Amino acid sequence: MSAFKLKTQHQINKKLKKMETQIEIYTSKEGQTQIEVQFEGDTVWLNQSQLIELFHSSKANISEHIKNIFLSEELSPDSTVREFRTVQKEGKRLVTRDIEFFNLDVIISVGFRVNSRRGIEFRQWATQRLKDYLIEGVSINEKRLAQKNKEIKVLHDGIRILSRAIEEQANNNENYAWLHQFSVGLQLLDDYDHESLDSKGNHTLKAEYPTLKEFIELVDKMKMDFKSDIFGKEKDNGFKSAITVIQQQFDKKDIYLSIEEKASMLLYLIVKNHSFVDGNKRIAAACFLLFLNRNKLLYNEQGQTIISNEALASLTLFVAASKPDEMKTVKQLLISILNRKIK
Repeated sequence: MSAFKLKTQHQINKKLKKMETQIEIYTSKEGQTQIEVQFEGDTVWLNQSQLIELFHSSKANISEHIKNIFLSEELSPDSTVREFRTVQKEGKRLVTRDIEFFNLDVIISVGFRVNSRRGIEFRQWATQRLKDYLIEGVSINEKRLAQKNKEIKVLHDGIRILSRAIEEQANNNENYAWLHQFSVGLQLLDDYDHESLDSKGNHTLKAEYPTLKEFIELVDKMKMDFKSDIFGKEKDNGFKSAITVIQQQFDKKDIYLSIEEKASMLLYLIVKNHSFVDGNKRIAAACFLLFLNRNKLLYNEQGQTIISNEALASLTLFVAASKPDEMKTVKQLLISILNRKIK
């Protein structure tokens, strides 16, 4: 892929990521009120302090209005309220707090109770911004899809050419001996192209599981290498859940039958659960290695690690960049790589 294509894809990915959680400044028509507004999904979010500032009201009034909105069942808190974790600098410390935010439906309902004019003005502003993001997102996705289709065709053709080269010349022509070094990677691409990646691992022996304490000790050890007040700071029980899930059984049989499947799911779940304020990918990769090492599969017969530093980073980033509906493919690729590396 050319440098231009790489740069273009990077810009598209960056733009898409930015659109997931967009912060904009709302300014009232008279210019007296300015509020940072958070856009996420298909709505906007403000916390109680911002509602007070937006409607020039008091904390007691805003709280009472929100309470009445939910008591009257005009809106449901399940779909209109969520907590965002915020990190603020207080003195020399970084402090994290979970703060309740309310979506556009609640904002408008409060607006009609406090000051309908200001509520209407804000609704018009927010709705237009959401339309803008929607139109922009569709345009970017169309470009991304077109580019992806082109890249798949190029990849498909390249795999065919290189595969033929391996079969016809690698065994009897020293000029192409280097192709042997990449045969595993090319075969993986071919399996991906034909949707024939492995769904099961090779090693179905009884797994050895590091304890939760050992995993936590690993995270604590890593804190010494990454100087940060928020590295490894847990937000919820997602880390413990990831460790527990790979041990689950149904009808006294492991849900994930092989070591490769368990290791792949451990890496995937720790990355995707986002249970730490900072360091999710690094911690996931380290736990992945710990699990393989505990099960004596991290090193080959020559004492070399089965996965390089670069491959570990690439796989972890691949997991992080994947979408929820791509989980099956991600898992199968991880299993396929481990199957070919672990003999």
